[in-house]
Amino acid sequence: QVQLQESDPGLVKPSQTLSLTCTVSGASITASGDYWSWLRLPPGKGLEWIGNIASTGSTYYSPSLVSRTSISRDTSKNQFTLQLTSVTPEDTAVYYCSRDPFSSWGQGTQVTVSS
Repeated sequence: QVQLQESDPGLVKPSQTLSLTCTVSGASITASGDYWSWLRLPPGKGLEWIGNIASTGSTYYSPSLVSRTSISRDTSKNQFTLQLTSVTPEDTAVYYCSRDPFSSWGQGTQVTVSS
C-alpha cells in the first residue's frame, strides 16, 4: 500500500525557512504519470495547494506562494521536500503531502510559526 509520511519540522520562527520532507513507500516518485503535491490547511481556512513535483522532476507552484516555495526530490530515498522561505505566523497550518491522481495523503504535520 502506498503510504506518505511528513516530517516534523518542530517550531519554526518568523523569517526562517520551513523545510518538510515527505517519505513515500509503496510507490516510486519517478513513476510515470504521478504528481507529488504539498498542501496546507490553515486554521479557520480552506485547503490550499502549494505546489507539486511530477515524476519527471518538473515543478509547479501556486502563484501566491511561488516566490517563496521550492519543491525538490531525492529519488534515491524516494522522498520529496518542501522549502518555504521567510515564514510568518500566517504560514501556520497543517501541512500535507499527497499523490495525484490517486488521492493518497499523508497524515499531516502541524507547523506553527511563532517566536
